[in-house]
Amino acid sequence: MDSEATRLSRLVALLTLLQTKRNVTATELAVRFSVSTRTIYRDIRTLESAGIPIVTQEGKGYAMLEGYRLPPVMFTREEAIALLTAEKLASRLTDTATGKLSGAAMDKVRAALRYSDRDHLETVEPYIHVMEPPSASERPDTYQQLVSAVTSHRVVHIRYQAAESGEATMREIEPIGLYLSEHWHVVAFCRLRQAFRNFRLDRICNLSVSGESFPPRPETLQQYWANEAKSRNQEKVVIHFNSSKVSPARVQHLHDTKHKYGWTHEQTLPDGSLEILFLVGSLTYLSTWLLPFAGAVKIMEPASLTEHLSGLAKQAYDSFYTG
Repeated sequence: MDSEATRLSRLVALLTLLQTKRNVTATELAVRFSVSTRTIYRDIRTLESAGIPIVTQEGKGYAMLEGYRLPPVMFTREEAIALLTAEKLASRLTDTATGKLSGAAMDKVRAALRYSDRDHLETVEPYIHVMEPPSASERPDTYQQLVSAVTSHRVVHIRYQAAESGEATMREIEPIGLYLSEHWHVVAFCRLRQAFRNFRLDRICNLSVSGESFPPRPETLQQYWANEAKSRNQEKVVIHFNSSKVSPARVQHLHDTKHKYGWTHEQTLPDGSLEILFLVGSLTYLSTWLLPFAGAVKIMEPASLTEHLSGLAKQAYDSFYTG
C-alpha cells in the first residue's frame, strides 16, 4: 500500500511526465513508477478529479489537453546542482553560443528556486570546475550551428583540413549527429565523397549553414559506427565492465575513448555491469587500451583476447620487476 507521501510524489512526477511527452501508455507508466497498471488507472482518475484535463487516446494512452500548462514545478536542491554541472560542461566543452544559451537557461532555473536553495547553489558553484584550455572560449560557434543543421536538415558548407596532409577542401555535408570523444565530431553525408564521413569540429576552418534542406535520413550514429566496423571485416569482442571496480575518472575515460576502438553497442546487465560489444581489426590494439581497466573487465569472447591481455600484463610486470 502506498504511503500518502509516496503517492503524492508519484502524482507530481506523473504530471511532469504528461507535460513533457505527447502521449504515454498505462503500461509504460507502470514500468516507470514500478507499480501496477491498476494503480496508474487510479492515479489518472485522481488527477482528473482534481481538474487536470487528461485526454485518453484510443490505442495510444494518455496525454495532457493541448495548450494546458501547469505552473513551474520546483526543482530540488540536487536537481539544481546537476543542472549547474551541466551548465559548466556546456560552457567549456561545446562552444561560445551554446555556453551562453546554457547560462541563460540556468538563470531561469535559479529564478525558480527557493531563496535558501539559491543561496546553496551559489555556495556550491565555486567547488565545481571543468578544466579546458582558455582558447576554448575562442572557438567558432560550430557546435550550435551544427546542432541546428541536424535538427532542421540543412546542408552545411565547410572548409575542412585533413589530418594527414593538412590540405583544406571545401565540402557540402548533410549532418546526422554529433558526439564527443576527446574531440567533438559530426557525422554527415559528404557530397564530395558521396559517402558518410566523420569530421572533427576542431579541423573545420570555416562553416556556414545554407538555406538548402535535405530529406531526413534514416541513418543514425549507431548505424554509422556499426557499418564502419563491418566494412573493415573486424572480429567480434564482448566484455563485461564493472564500473564499481575503477575510479569515476577511469569510467569516464572508457566512455570518452571507446568509439576509437570499435565500440558498436552496450547494454546494462541485471547486476549493474555493462555488456559491451566491439568489432575490432586488431586484438593487440584493443588489449593495449583495455589493460588499465583489467580489474573491472571480464572477457566473454573471444578467449584469445584474454591471452593477449595476459601477455601484455606479463610484459609490464617483467619490465618493472626484472632485469
